[in-house]
Formats: sequence, structure tokens, C-alpha cells
Amino acid sequence: LELDSKGIDAVWNGMTITDEVKNGMSVSNAYVKNAQVVVMAADAVAGYADAASMADLSFAVEAGSAGEAAAADAGLTNVTAVVDQATALMEVASGSVDACVIDITMANAMTGEGTSYADLGYSVELTTEEYGIGFRKGSDLAEEVNKIMADLIADGTLPALAEKYSLTLAN
Repeated sequence: LELDSKGIDAVWNGMTITDEVKNGMSVSNAYVKNAQVVVMAADAVAGYADAASMADLSFAVEAGSAGEAAAADAGLTNVTAVVDQATALMEVASGSVDACVIDITMANAMTGEGTSYADLGYSVELTTEEYGIGFRKGSDLAEEVNKIMADLIADGTLPALAEKYSLTLAN
């Protein structure tokens, strides 16, 4: 509605590309991959290949989040809802739960070597999605942004930014 009323010119921040979105606006190519991942003690990660292997674990998830929905969709039942993803990570670090489900971007930035949670890691992705930029239906801006993104990928700018900000570029 905001695009159509010309109240805004673009929808950008973490907009998941879906068929519904594509029907309502012109959408750029995907630029970032997001996923809901399971974070746990790094030394335990290799012992879990999928959600089914985690059935007996306890989890923290952000209340009302995509992580909470992914946990439910995966059949994970021993779940505690917390205020945000940072709290979910703290619950794992403190040992009050075995694991948490958070965005891959948060997991990349907050876990592993050189982070506050160096002893935490992840491997299982419960869901994946891609982010794009939306413009008014019929606009040529999506095509222009696609060209600019292709140039920024080719010259190494986007990969460098993705590395700097712990993002996973879309393929």
C-alpha cells in the first residue's frame, strides 16, 4: 500500500521474496540468504544432522519470530520462548537450554572464533529464504538495481561487505 500510494519508493529491510511479494511489486534479484539455524555448543554440532536428531533437546526461540515458527514446523517441542535472539543465545551459553533457533546472520555474527560466543556454533538450517528489494509494480528500478548488484559482485564489493557484516550472499 505504501508503494502504491507513493509514500515510499522501496521496500528493503529483510524483505523475503515470496510469490505474494512478486505479485504485488517489482522485486530485485535476491541479494542475501537468510535461514533459521540451530545454535548449540560447537563441540556438539557434529552430532546432529537434522531436526529429527534433535528431538530430545531443549530450545530457546524468540517469541513470535521466524525461529519459533521454524522450530514448530520442524516438530521441536521442548521450546521456551524468550524476548529476543540475543536472549536465546544467552540461554544456550548459560546451559539452561541445549540449543536455540535464530537467524543465520545473527549466528554468523555472534558465534564462533573471535565472538562473545566462541564456544557456540551451528550446522543445521531449518528453513531458508532470500531477501530482495521491492519497488512499485512496473517500475524499472528492480532491473537497474540488479545491474548495479551484478557490478558490485563482479568487482568484489558485495562479497567484501557480506564478509564484513557476517552476511551470506544469495547464489
